[in-house]
Amino acid sequence: MASLLRILGVVSALVASGYSLFCTRCASSSDSCSGPNINCSSGSVCGAVYTESWSQDSIVSKSYMLSCTREDKCNTSGSFSPHNNVRVKLGRSCCRTDHCTPPLPSLPGNSSQSNGLTCRSCMSADSTWCYTSDTMKCTGDENMCFRQTTIVSEGPTENSSAIRGCATKSICDLGSQSVSSQRVKTVVEFICTNGSTGLQKSFYLPAMICILFFKVFFWNV
Repeated sequence: MASLLRILGVVSALVASGYSLFCTRCASSSDSCSGPNINCSSGSVCGAVYTESWSQDSIVSKSYMLSCTREDKCNTSGSFSPHNNVRVKLGRSCCRTDHCTPPLPSLPGNSSQSNGLTCRSCMSADSTWCYTSDTMKCTGDENMCFRQTTIVSEGPTENSSAIRGCATKSICDLGSQSVSSQRVKTVVEFICTNGSTGLQKSFYLPAMICILFFKVFFWNV
């Protein structure tokens, strides 16, 4: 009984003090990586983020990262498409012991079935706004129209970009994010609508800077 009470006391102390895990941090352009271990902040777990960028029916690039992540960000997946023939898929997975490696995240499947929603489709490399008469028919679970903006500031220099297209609600629900590294600050805004009324704000990154997306949504934990 005394031993049991001591064990319970240790567990209670760990919970009360916010026990933190040691997790691997690394990134690669494949579906695995290796790197050093870091001490996560209290309440974080070891997580993996995996993305695939598709053109037509072929994968054109992959990105994979291990690091600390928030518990409420685990086991999610989604996709967005800035063009009829381009799609970016994202998945997250987690594990909850020191130095563990999460399973490879699951990604959404491909679907060419129209869901009835039509969204504007455009890209801008030098503005937070883009608009054309071009439209795209959304497919599968991508039942939200989005406009994503990215602003990267380095001292007095500021670069911005914007894309519009179709996205899953899980992408829209990722939440507002910004990250600063030395003199560089990145703010990414994602505005979604269901095609009728009401806007909901969130933040994200386009396919062209997937590694930066990881830093904003993952490495700042």
